[in-house]
Amino acid sequence: MAEFFAMGGYAAYVWSSYALAALVMVGLLAATLKALRSAETTLKALEGSRPPRRRRARNGAAASPAAEVGEG
Repeated sequence: MAEFFAMGGYAAYVWSSYALAALVMVGLLAATLKALRSAETTLKALEGSRPPRRRRARNGAAASPAAEVGEG
């Protein structure tokens, strides 16, 4: 088992490479999660600032006051 961890004399290079790769992957995960939270916050702010959407009539045309009452 000690032979495996010694990696034929290259253990310092191999294990430091694994550690660096793991560190980079954790950093990317943290940056991605931070960007996701920021995007979700921006989306909620944008959704809250716009007026509610109007409902469409059944035929697909934009609703008008006459169409909602059943006239026209």
